[in-house]
Amino acid sequence: MLAGRRYFWLPSLSDCLFISLLVWLFATGSGWSGLLADGDTGWHIRAGEFVLDHGRPPTRDLFSFSKAGQPWFAWEWLSDLLFALVFRQLGLKGVVLLAGTVVVLALTVVFRHMLWRRANVFLALLVCLLGAGASGIHYLARPHVFTLLLLALSLWLLDRDRRQPTRAVWLLVPLTAVWTNLHGGFLALPICLSLLVAGTAIEMFWGRPHSPEGWFRMRRYAGLLAGSCLATLVNPYGIQLHRHIAGYLRSEWIREAVQEFQSPRFRSESSMDFELLLFAGVMLAGSLLHRRKAADALLILFWAHAALVSARHIPLFVVVASPLLTAEASLWWGRWTQRQPAKSVPGILERLAQDLSGGFRRSSFWIPACLAALVLIDRPVAWPRDFPEAKFPVALVERQAARLAGARIFTSDQWADYLIYRFYPRHRVFIDGRSDFYGPDLGKLYLRLAYADPQWRSAFERYSFELVLAPVEWPLAGLLRQDPGWRVLEGDSRGVLFEKSR
Repeated sequence: MLAGRRYFWLPSLSDCLFISLLVWLFATGSGWSGLLADGDTGWHIRAGEFVLDHGRPPTRDLFSFSKAGQPWFAWEWLSDLLFALVFRQLGLKGVVLLAGTVVVLALTVVFRHMLWRRANVFLALLVCLLGAGASGIHYLARPHVFTLLLLALSLWLLDRDRRQPTRAVWLLVPLTAVWTNLHGGFLALPICLSLLVAGTAIEMFWGRPHSPEGWFRMRRYAGLLAGSCLATLVNPYGIQLHRHIAGYLRSEWIREAVQEFQSPRFRSESSMDFELLLFAGVMLAGSLLHRRKAADALLILFWAHAALVSARHIPLFVVVASPLLTAEASLWWGRWTQRQPAKSVPGILERLAQDLSGGFRRSSFWIPACLAALVLIDRPVAWPRDFPEAKFPVALVERQAARLAGARIFTSDQWADYLIYRFYPRHRVFIDGRSDFYGPDLGKLYLRLAYADPQWRSAFERYSFELVLAPVEWPLAGLLRQDPGWRVLEGDSRGVLFEKSR
């Protein structure tokens, strides 16, 4: 026991990995401010404050004048509440620190899962870094970060149960109930369980159809699937939430208009990281099918397909595929190094990896101590005081705050999110980042107006717009500069503020 207490005070290699990832991902480049690159964070904070102030999730719209008071599913209300809690204590620093911590915890859990599957430490580090790079496009202070962590924990728990069944796996049922109120990505767990049940059935068909062990696993995971599905009903909206999400995911408008629902573009370093993992995953799936391991192959192939269809699923593919990839690659590496001389470079690396692996399998108080220190210190860390000026018209909004607050403004959905953050409850917007709420009719009208639709005047009259805050690249901005009915109040390299002439 004394040895255990002593180790608790000594930093482990796992702690070093966590702290290194935190520094690499958020203390360099765009830093912590990069987590605020999506304006949705603004309305999530304000929705969470509504929950704090009223003791319940909102059921009707809070933020718009175009659909004021209409029914709204605040389906991520628990995440909103967490963001609002840390915001009220620490401001935006708390929001980005919470989101960044959850992201790095998810990566650390995936890494520890890889080692649990007896992966080579160096291969696990390589795949962890590739996965972190591939998923970087979605490192944002939004509710989906909780799905990354909960999926990583759930898959590790399932993996342990497949090796040695225990009652611990049933913790996934209450976990699903919490997950459902954090983020719509809770569907990832029932999908994985469905693939596991189907894969187990295929493996039985290929092998021993009457195997008692196979039937035990099928009944067990089918029961877990049923329990998890029932747990998703524990939310303020009941079954109506599921109907809403189903319509959202089937919407052709959403797939066409929302960038993260579109296929990834292979033109960046992060996409190259994803491409390497994707090719490796597909090759592994073929090998697994050849060896009649259908469940693992189905998991890889399903999430690879999902990531190719929608870029928002890339981090989920990373979480699913990384432990399987490193375990298989480590087997190949181990067989090869066994044939190499003990003093060769491969032999030395293999022994070094074995010596280091123990240090990655424990944690100490240094992770919470590091996080506590970040909470307490303000310098020299570059904590964000506002949303990033590279993405939002922060300075312009600050200068024109008195005119903007409460006015009827036509602006981009992302900038409207920022206006909600700055001016709610005094301010209402035409449209913001809640594309599921506004629907295709209003969404398409918004796009037509931004691109200077010939009927823009009638739409402007219908919604009584008083101001237009337009990105400089919008065709509408060029049109209004030439229109005598509108005058420029202020402009900079990012946006132009127009006022309707009296």
